[in-house]
Amino acid sequence: MAKKLYLEIVTPNKTFYADDVEIVTLLSTTGEMTILSGHMPMVTGVAIGPIKIKKDGKLIEAFLSEGFMKIEHDKTILFVDTAEWPDEIDANRAKAAAERATERLQRQLSKIEYTNSRAALQRAMARLQVKNDGRK
Repeated sequence: MAKKLYLEIVTPNKTFYADDVEIVTLLSTTGEMTILSGHMPMVTGVAIGPIKIKKDGKLIEAFLSEGFMKIEHDKTILFVDTAEWPDEIDANRAKAAAERATERLQRQLSKIEYTNSRAALQRAMARLQVKNDGRK
């Protein structure tokens, strides 16, 4: 049996998830990262995308927005702006947000507007990915 790792996901509004898990896979600001019990301690940025959590041999998935995480030997805490389960994601709203962001990206934008539109598109596409993966 795999050693357990305590995972906590915190948003500004609530503790989204807190439990012992086997494996966590998510996007960090430097690429995809898998965390197991005994991981080297570190602090790193969290990128927009799905988080995959293996608990009791079952895989669950959620959407995460930007943030950071603190990894300790047997504990990982994520502080993110937003976290959503697949059933909390409104696919129509995410599609509309993706369309708006794509439209904005096609215009001449300032650097800040471009960065904000690109992030909005990333969030919308990641939500749709998690929503679609949750239907399997």
